[in-house]
This record gives sequence, structure tokens and C-alpha cells, in this order.
Amino acid sequence: MDYQVNYINPEIKLSCYEGRLFKTEAAFDDHLLVWLISGETKIIQADKSFVFGVGSTFLIPRNQLVTILNYPKDGLPHKAVAMHLSTKRLRDFYNEDHVKSKFQTEKIISFEKHPLLKSCLASLIPYFEMQENFPENIASLKINEAVNILRTIDKNIDAVLNNFEEPGKIDLKTFMEKNFMFNMSLEKFGYLTGRSLTTFKRDFQKVFNSTPQRWLTKKRLELAHYELSEKNKKPVDFYYEIGFENLSHFSFAFKKQYGYAPTELLNNFTQSKF
Repeated sequence: MDYQVNYINPEIKLSCYEGRLFKTEAAFDDHLLVWLISGETKIIQADKSFVFGVGSTFLIPRNQLVTILNYPKDGLPHKAVAMHLSTKRLRDFYNEDHVKSKFQTEKIISFEKHPLLKSCLASLIPYFEMQENFPENIASLKINEAVNILRTIDKNIDAVLNNFEEPGKIDLKTFMEKNFMFNMSLEKFGYLTGRSLTTFKRDFQKVFNSTPQRWLTKKRLELAHYELSEKNKKPVDFYYEIGFENLSHFSFAFKKQYGYAPTELLNNFTQSKF
């Protein structure tokens, strides 16, 4: 089996992937703290991207749209320990009496290869080999240890972890123009813009004079056309970064929209250079 994930409790897991590429698109409900044991991870956001190598530790803030591409590398599988820092855990950690933050960040936070974090997350490895249930009190201790280390090495992390606000209603046009390439459900897009599904669809029709699905497909194909005609990129190199799940679906949608296959446009671009 190419992909395996082993949970020692619902908030702590070890994943291992041996295929060519594993892709995830998400806006996590929890902050996700990741330590990369082997392989490489590329994280794509609307206006920036990050590449993490062996030994890297990074935090993906909750409710941030990301495309995650995990690659095996140097003959080794992609292997990582991930810890969910849930709102419930963090509320308990910070205590109700602690002043809550309203600070929000959209960026991935990198801690480089910090020895304290590496030691904390590496200490979880033996527990993945246990057959019995991972004791809840030990899970709490390990998560609290990780949070305390984050607070020690990053003086600004409290502003991120101690923010428990849900997304408020924001400008729909700005958000969608920035994030159309993420293949999220309409319910998730609605939540991230502070709307119910019904309100999201209604507001979307008013703003764009189109249904969300038609508009999203059109925007993604326009971006694909630009990547092909202006940047001379091959479809296989970008289709998963613009919201398509597989190459055949992308090729079918592209030909339906433009009347010719993406390879034809790419061939014409190549011939025009000679």
C-alpha cells in the first residue's frame, strides 16, 4: 500500500507515503504542527509557496486554504509526524481567564530544524509501535510540551494559538478571486467567508452573475491557458495546483472550453519559437 497513516490518538499521527506524489487540499479545523522525517513537502497558498525538506518543522494555521504536495525523495518515502493543536486543547492550555487574541495569520510558520521541537516530536516515534491505546494523559503532556516549546522559541506564537475566533463575513469577490484554484467544497468556501451555504450561493450569484461551479471552472481554465500559452508549462506540472483532481478531467474540461486540447496549444507555442 502506497499510503499509510498510524494514529496513536485522534490528534497525533505518523504518515508514510511511497508513491510518486500525494496531494491534499485543505483548510484544517485545527492548527497542524508537522515534523518531516524524510521526503519533501511543498505547500501552495494563493500568493506564495513553501518547500520543506528533511528535518523541517512547520505549523499550518487553521482555516487557511492550502494545497499540500508530499513527495518521496532520495530513495526514501515521505514520512512525517503531525500533531493537531485543537481549539479545545488550546482553550484548556491558555485557560478561559487568559485574554484571547484576535490576530490572524495566513502564512505557514517555519521553525527551521529546531532541536527542541525535533526532540519533542521524535519522542513520539516509539509510541506508534505500541499495540494498546495511547494513554490520554500522555497525549496531553506531549501536546502541552509542544505548545510550551513553540512559545519558548517564537514570541509571537501566542497571538496565533490563542485566537479562537471563527471566520467572519468578508468580501466575497476579493476572497474568491484570490482562492479560486483551491478545490474546496462550496460549504467550506461559505464557512471561510462567514456564510451559510445558502447565503454563499445567493451572494455569489449577485457578485459574479454565475453559479460558483461554473465560475470556478472558468477561472481555473483561464489560469491553465495562461500557464500553457505564456509560461510554456506542461499540463502535468500544474493541473493539480489549479484545482483539478486528475489530468484526464483537466484535458476534457479544457477542450470543452476552448475547442482544442491543451497539448495542441503547447505544441503551437513550441513551434512558434522556431
